[in-house]
Amino acid sequence: MSNHRSTVLILGSDPTFAREITANWPQDHASHSDRTSDRPEFVVLDEAFSRDLGDNHYDLAIADVSAPERNGKIGETDKGTQDGLTQDQRNNARMNHLTTSLAAAGKPAIIIHSDREKDFYTLNSAVIELRREPGIWAGLAGLIAREILRRRQAEARARESATLCATAQAEATLGRYMVEMRTNINNALTTVLGNAELLVLEPGLPATVLAQSDSIRNMALRLHEIFQRFSSLEKELTVAARESSKHAAQAAGRI
Repeated sequence: MSNHRSTVLILGSDPTFAREITANWPQDHASHSDRTSDRPEFVVLDEAFSRDLGDNHYDLAIADVSAPERNGKIGETDKGTQDGLTQDQRNNARMNHLTTSLAAAGKPAIIIHSDREKDFYTLNSAVIELRREPGIWAGLAGLIAREILRRRQAEARARESATLCATAQAEATLGRYMVEMRTNINNALTTVLGNAELLVLEPGLPATVLAQSDSIRNMALRLHEIFQRFSSLEKELTVAARESSKHAAQAAGRI
């Protein structure tokens, strides 16, 4: 199966946001997790381009709409700005815009905000809104993001397995049909081969008829050899299936 490396799209205007996400991405210390595909590829994009998310190839987006931190506190602004809106109003407008864009893209996303009046987290379809709590937000966002990516990878593997299973079932059906029809085909080939040999032995036939009869006999022999090979394959597959069942039973007994 394909080993797809996930892509995480980081949206934000503050460059420190992307650094926090990548620096706090959880490390999997399992012995089997030293592959490069376990850590996603990060792509940083300014939130101004969020309207074009549908055309981007990514697996998960993490967006920043939180107010800048000041003296260890978040969102300490309620003063009017040049456009007549408070900082909280501007942040809410950014969140609404990003939520709409991310939902339209149809892919999972995590939005980091700093609105103290909202719940710690909110789930809207595939978009998670997470409040920016000092000291823990980046690590928590990374843990949630990793589990989302793992689920997407598991779903992709399941879809691929289903496709392979459907193909295998179709081929198995064709194989079973050929095995079931083998006897009938062999009987027909025996008849063709016998009549062709009789024609070849018939005295006084024109040379063209003899040549055609000989070709029919040779082709019938080749088809007979092919179906003999089917019989050998059937026996080999039966033995392989029996050995596989035996190994599976032995493995189950050791658990």
